[in-house]
Amino acid sequence: MAEAWTNWAGSVACRPRYLETPGSEAELVERVKKAADEQLTVRVTGSGHSFTPLCASDGMLISLDRLYGVVSTDPAALEATVWAGTKIWQMGEPLWQAGLAMANMGDIDRQNLAGAISTGTHGTGRDLGSISTQMVGLRLVTAAGELVDCSAETEPELFKAGQVSLGALGVISQVRLRLLPAYRLHEKSWAMPVEECLAGLEALIAANRHFEFFWSPKEDACAAKALNPVAAGSGEIAGDGVEALAGSPSPPGSLARYLKPERADHSYRIFPSERTIRFNEIEFALPEVNGPDCFREIRRLMQRHYPEVTWPVEYRTLAADDIDLSPAYGRASVTLSVHQAHDRPYERFFADVEAIFRSYGGRPHWGKIHRHKARQLRPLYPRWNQFQAVRARLDPQGRFMNAHLRSLFDETD
Repeated sequence: MAEAWTNWAGSVACRPRYLETPGSEAELVERVKKAADEQLTVRVTGSGHSFTPLCASDGMLISLDRLYGVVSTDPAALEATVWAGTKIWQMGEPLWQAGLAMANMGDIDRQNLAGAISTGTHGTGRDLGSISTQMVGLRLVTAAGELVDCSAETEPELFKAGQVSLGALGVISQVRLRLLPAYRLHEKSWAMPVEECLAGLEALIAANRHFEFFWSPKEDACAAKALNPVAAGSGEIAGDGVEALAGSPSPPGSLARYLKPERADHSYRIFPSERTIRFNEIEFALPEVNGPDCFREIRRLMQRHYPEVTWPVEYRTLAADDIDLSPAYGRASVTLSVHQAHDRPYERFFADVEAIFRSYGGRPHWGKIHRHKARQLRPLYPRWNQFQAVRARLDPQGRFMNAHLRSLFDETD
């Protein structure tokens, strides 16, 4: 047996028979074939930032940590091919040197690329989709140990399923991304009363390429954050380092941790936040029009029934897409994220929050805590059957299934 594996929050643990770390695509293929020969299930671990047991395996657990780096760049086409095990933070500088940058990034940059894509990880921005929407090509190792390349032009059904797959179709080895010319971002954050934030929410979202807020239940106030590209030739920014443009804000109480001095820098340095204190999290994507009312109901729930919870609620926007299992499929969305400290009970609190999310048409983030099973998930995804058909074709024996995925996909459970 291999050593025990745990996720970042410490809430998921498993002890696989094998923990493999292949150093090449050929070795990755060999490991998958070995699992098939021994009739073992296969799961892939990223950085462990999922709060659900997506990676848990008592068979073979594969780490892609040695398959990292930018394989090639094409500045003229604004594309790059990247090894699937590359941490998002490892991509920024090589892409910048090639004159390229990701269109959007998530709240942190610790995940590996395959894990971020497989779970639909996203940032904020009304006109910007998840990281999966930046993908234009995908290579994976199937249960039969075959390498398959897919894109919108080649194997389009597989590509749409593979853009958010939960690792259920195979092991991703390489990803081709559509990028932007390298750009810099200006960040401004400030504290504001919650009612003022909600009253101006539509204007704030419309006026900024990226806008989000954290509501602190302790102060009943919001930490707002806006990111916008720096205008070329404005003379506002020069050089390569972070540039503080104003004094440090003076927010009340615990809001301080979500606010930074106004600054501008390379986009890949501005997007991510540092999250060093462990927590558990539930997040749902709901129709954008339902966002404010859903937030208000969660706020009332926490104030009336869970005053001991001091962790914030995060409010972000997400563009509609056409990916089979994307929580933003077919609709402009708002995502609401609710947190609790990793060492505090969260089950009853999250169950009550989830009931509110369901009442507003929410779809769960695949990597964050939820109680949805196959029968609840099918009606939420118009292309559910198409995804299931691709999965059955690629992995008829369920080589990439674990107990958690069976509960998500098998309606007989």
